[in-house]
Amino acid sequence: MVEGGIDRELVERHDAAVDRLLKLQITDRAHAECGGYADDYGLYSVGAGSGLVETGMAAWGYRGSRHYHSAVLQERMLLAIAYMRGKQHADGTIDLLVTNFHSTPDVAFVIHGVAGAAKLAREFKNEAVAAALEPFVKLAGETLARGGVHTPNHRWVVCEALAQINELYPDAKYTARIGQWLAEGIDIDADGQYNERSTTVYNPVTDKALVIVAMKTGRPELLEPVRRNLRSMLYLMHPGGEVVTEISRRQDQYNRGGMERYWLPLRYLAIHDGDGQFAEVVRRIEGKGASLSAYLQHAELLKPLPASKALPEDFHKLMPVLGIARVRRGKMSASVMMNGNSRIFTMRQGGCVIEAVRFASAFFGKGQFLPERFEQIEGGYRMTQTMMGPYYQPLDPPRAVDAAAWGSVRGQRRQTEVQKMSYSVTVRERAGGFTMEIVAEGTAKVPLAVEITLRETAQVEGLPAAPGVAQAMLLKSGFATARVGQDAIRFGPGFGEHAYTQVRGAEAKLAGTGIYLCGFTPMKKVIEFDVVG
Repeated sequence: MVEGGIDRELVERHDAAVDRLLKLQITDRAHAECGGYADDYGLYSVGAGSGLVETGMAAWGYRGSRHYHSAVLQERMLLAIAYMRGKQHADGTIDLLVTNFHSTPDVAFVIHGVAGAAKLAREFKNEAVAAALEPFVKLAGETLARGGVHTPNHRWVVCEALAQINELYPDAKYTARIGQWLAEGIDIDADGQYNERSTTVYNPVTDKALVIVAMKTGRPELLEPVRRNLRSMLYLMHPGGEVVTEISRRQDQYNRGGMERYWLPLRYLAIHDGDGQFAEVVRRIEGKGASLSAYLQHAELLKPLPASKALPEDFHKLMPVLGIARVRRGKMSASVMMNGNSRIFTMRQGGCVIEAVRFASAFFGKGQFLPERFEQIEGGYRMTQTMMGPYYQPLDPPRAVDAAAWGSVRGQRRQTEVQKMSYSVTVRERAGGFTMEIVAEGTAKVPLAVEITLRETAQVEGLPAAPGVAQAMLLKSGFATARVGQDAIRFGPGFGEHAYTQVRGAEAKLAGTGIYLCGFTPMKKVIEFDVVG
């Protein structure tokens, strides 16, 4: 814990990180990538140099570090800076080889660490590092003051970098550009999520950016969207610290992650506002989220945290803009996803996790249930979807159709033998669990499969294997119980009118054990999900 000082364990972790980076760094001056190091794919990026310089500068200047005033570390930082300068284009941009080239936002991401290192170099009177970094930072400032972006969060990433550069080398063009971007308004919705809804990647990126800009440019109003986002996240936390990622519109959707990357905005606002709930989250993540460099750059973070307040762990909360309902009852956590997401329900009891409940029918190869509409009803939520499967008549009047134009003229054909399918899913909470009613009406005798996916750690016994599919079982009748240690979830009753689990047009099977309940339309089934013990 850090309560008014820097924890020794944090310093030891930081020193170990410096050791790892020095071991990775290429020091052979005949090597084309001297000063950098390769990632897992053998690619070299400017970010590698930035990370080494920021991490190294904090260790070099902190008296409690094993690397304090290390001549070897000094030489290695200068080597990394030379590498970075060699990778920077004449216009100040850099390349991110996996996707972006001559990229303004990527130089902004790199500047976050580089400018932090430059600030520490000044404070620690390391004139050699400060002087070596200055050309890189100033050239980056030129492109950041005029360059464009790709995504919503890039605006705030650029503003953060400009605020850092302006602190080092004040220039009206930097603050003017910050004002241009901020004039667009912060992209946060009524449920407290930014446009990208990226709960483990770009939420914390945006929160940190807004806090840094608020601190460095005197804009306290920028702290309000950060408060709202952090408050929203309190209701998107599972027991044990994982967060809901199903709502994300970015690459972290369905990935597992926690609150560690929110550490700086959480700690800053816990202290600034005297917020006990934010302080409690900080205390839970300090061991993984804290940064020595951030502590040394921002003295505000070293102030004592306020007393902890209990986090919300017993609630039923609808977030209508996001189209998600969140339920926490102690160790039990569940989400009802209602906004076009195929994973309509997730549930966990401690370590026992149902990653997703989905279903699809073989209706013309497009029968995956993707909620089109939802409504709150007494005791729960109802989601619906309708589909049509038409056949097409000859063009009237007849005319030749080029093969490449088949799709473009389909709308000009008369439809006949139109088949219809309507889905309705109703999820209700009840004591100790939930019920899910699935209704499929329309064309008869269409095969339908409900898929209940368990996290790989969960065990289920006594069910037959589904034919032709790895890690798949059939729940033909009765109930199944998934277990991880003492944690368990019971679900059913099953139904098994067929064993066609990988329905044509359905989304690919998820990782983990898939439990399938199979029937035909028309269908009206109720599946129960209950905590055991």
